[in-house]
Formats: sequence, C-alpha cells, structure tokens
Amino acid sequence: MKFLGNVLAAIVLLIIAAPTTADAQRRDYLTDEEIEIVREAQQIDERIGVLVHAVDRRMAVIGLGNSANGRSVKEKDIWGPSPSGTRAEMLSDIERIIQKAIDDIDNLAARPDSAIINEDEGKKPKDPKALFSKAVRSLGSAAVRYRPIFNDELSKTEVKAERGLLLDIIEDCDEIIEAVAKLPTEMKKGKN
Repeated sequence: MKFLGNVLAAIVLLIIAAPTTADAQRRDYLTDEEIEIVREAQQIDERIGVLVHAVDRRMAVIGLGNSANGRSVKEKDIWGPSPSGTRAEMLSDIERIIQKAIDDIDNLAARPDSAIINEDEGKKPKDPKALFSKAVRSLGSAAVRYRPIFNDELSKTEVKAERGLLLDIIEDCDEIIEAVAKLPTEMKKGKN
C-alpha cells in the first residue's frame, strides 16, 4: 500500500512539474546579442533590418542562399557568435523571426501613432509613413529573396518536421509578398 502511495505521488509530481520543465527548456529564437540589438532598434525600418539580418545569419549557419560567412570583426563584436542549433532549430528560429517582423509591422499598421522616430540633430524629422513603407518594402525584398531558396529546400527535404517549418516560412513569405503588392503606388515609390 505504501509503494502504491509513493508511485501515485510520483505521478502527480511529474504531471505538475512537466509544464514548467518544458517552459524552462524553451529555446530563444534570437541570441542574447540579437535581443539587445532588436531592443535598441525601436524605429520600424531599423528593426526590420535587424530581423532580416538575423534570418540571414541562420541561413548562413545551415548553408542556404548566398550568405556571407566572412563577417567583419566589428560585426562579430556587435552581433556576437553565430547562432547554433540543429537544422530544424534554425528553421524554427527563421520562421519565428519572420513572424515577429510581420507582427511588428501589423502592430504599427494598427496603431500608426505609436511609431518611434529617432530624431537626428540638425536634420529634418523623418516621416512615419515613409519609415513604414521602407520597412514593408525591406521585408518584402527579403521575402522575395527567401521564397525560392526555401521552396528549393522543401523539394529536397524528407524530414517531416523540417517540411512543416519550410511550408510555414514559404507561407509567411507569400503573405509578405502579397501585402507589398497591395501597397499604394506612392508608398512603393516613396523616398527611403
């Protein structure tokens, strides 16, 4: 009877502890250095540039695209060591970073008055609409560049989990490309 009570107590403990263990082991999709760079990049065009670069870093790690491996010493100091993980983890990071970029743009579109604009001394203040347009076009340009690479990887990949991640990334790229195509003409041609 005492043995059965101990087994039951152990099962209850496992059930209670399992969710916290999973949360504690959740992987960050950005490195600590990248998180700091994103925090500092409050202006939407700068933030999207940072997120696109973070995607490019992961693509370089898993050997996709024309990513430059020879980074300058200054960039290594700022961005820290290259991200690490399995191929599936890198693909998951890429999908989550792209989704963060989409969410950041969607949030700003829903609340345009919340735009943060860095004031440069002695220069004319930047137009929030121009910064938004620049950010959307920058993400769109990256999506156009990423889509064929990930589509090609999808045709080569047999691992089910990786295929699912690649499909999600391709879907995100399609969503971005479609959104950029709907931009008004004057926003597409706006000054950077």
